[in-house]
Amino acid sequence: MYYRKTSIWKNIDWIIVLLYIVMVAGGWLSICGASYEYDTGLFALPGGGRPGSQLIWIGLSFLLIFVILMLDADFYSVFGYLIYGAIIVLLIVTIFLAPDIKGSRSWLVIGSLRIQPAEFAKFATALALAKFMSLYGFKLGSCKNFGLCLVIIFFPMLCILLQKETGSALVYLAFFLVLYREGMSGYILSAGISAVAFFVISLKYSDVMIGVTPLGELIVLCIIQAITLLLTAIVIYQRNNLQVKILLAITVAACFSAYIVSLFIPVNWALVTMGLIGISCCYLIFLSVKQWVWHYIVICLFALLSVGFLFSVDYVFDEVLEPHQQMRIKVSLGLEDDPSGAGYNVNQSIIAIGSGGLLGKGFLNGTQTKLKYVPEQDTDFIFCTVGEEQGFAGSTGVLILFTVLIVRLIMLSEKQKTIFGRIYGYCVASIFFFHLLINIGMVIGITPVIGIPLPFFSYGGSSLWGFTILLFVFLRIDATRKER
Repeated sequence: MYYRKTSIWKNIDWIIVLLYIVMVAGGWLSICGASYEYDTGLFALPGGGRPGSQLIWIGLSFLLIFVILMLDADFYSVFGYLIYGAIIVLLIVTIFLAPDIKGSRSWLVIGSLRIQPAEFAKFATALALAKFMSLYGFKLGSCKNFGLCLVIIFFPMLCILLQKETGSALVYLAFFLVLYREGMSGYILSAGISAVAFFVISLKYSDVMIGVTPLGELIVLCIIQAITLLLTAIVIYQRNNLQVKILLAITVAACFSAYIVSLFIPVNWALVTMGLIGISCCYLIFLSVKQWVWHYIVICLFALLSVGFLFSVDYVFDEVLEPHQQMRIKVSLGLEDDPSGAGYNVNQSIIAIGSGGLLGKGFLNGTQTKLKYVPEQDTDFIFCTVGEEQGFAGSTGVLILFTVLIVRLIMLSEKQKTIFGRIYGYCVASIFFFHLLINIGMVIGITPVIGIPLPFFSYGGSSLWGFTILLFVFLRIDATRKER
């Protein structure tokens, strides 16, 4: 036992530990820069504002790391379900007991202490998912197993949505990258990516008309038909058949006929394309029955569901999303220009980052951040402080740090001797990747503002502890791989 405890310090991956220390230190300095007050000149002492509070959380994080590493690695797999269940109960309690803070009920307040359970639900979900998928005889291709994986992922996501924390809930989509790594059909991942693309395109060009043809609908329907033809060609090619030529011939003939008609009367090309999709689906059903190939049915379902999704976009956007969410999406897509409202944060953030130039204005010298032009500049928009004070060089350095961390996590995950360790490692890498992608995209205006922190940089004890637990549980599991 003594050897096991001492060998942890030799077997732990010190590259990741070093990355963690550098990012936490860099995050604290960024919080200092964002929170610095000219009139006091103090920012780091305990009780000295947010930097002081964050310093306390950082100190406690190292104590937490020690506890995590001292526990036996089997603890996390044995009690994975119990930890998951406890966090779920905490999430449910939060829905009813948490006070309304900025429109959401996601913080449990105990005196002067505020805890956000959603930040801890990520590592709990990763543990439960890894434990379930590492069971003997588990096969992701089984409908029952796949359905239970979805339950593990979506249940905490639903609880967080009920807390009105949309950004934190969307992070759970990162687990689908893990499922894909473990054998989930590429059809499902492609369908998810396609849904996002269809949503954006249909909204972006919703008001653009070419004659009597809605441009947004036409573009999406053409993409659906192209994907349908491509997938059909791939399946038929694998079976050494040439029947895809029939679909191509029908497509060309229908387009040519519609063009002739358009010379005399206006033609809605979106309806023409929809008709082609319908004909293609009928032909795919025929091929499926004739050749008994289920892939044709899958392609047909993709096409039909995609069309259905396209015509549900307006309903979802107008009836499901809140007005402020609608405005944020419109601003991100360039449909609305609201520099003093929904677009204010992003505009000020872009100005701050752009003003930093190549090397930045220097520590504590950022005018945009010091004069508080950027709201939430020490939490969700902390990256704009890095961009203004450290410039392009500092921003690139942060991205390099995260890239090295994620790549290192993937490399270590592939080296794991247990399925549990590999799956949990991929969960960690996927969550960090999703946070990095969305947060940076949000700050520079290429994704909607949904409010998720930049790991180790954004202010917040719950966020820091949540990511610390997530990361060091994996390092503890990885250290076991090297133990005698």
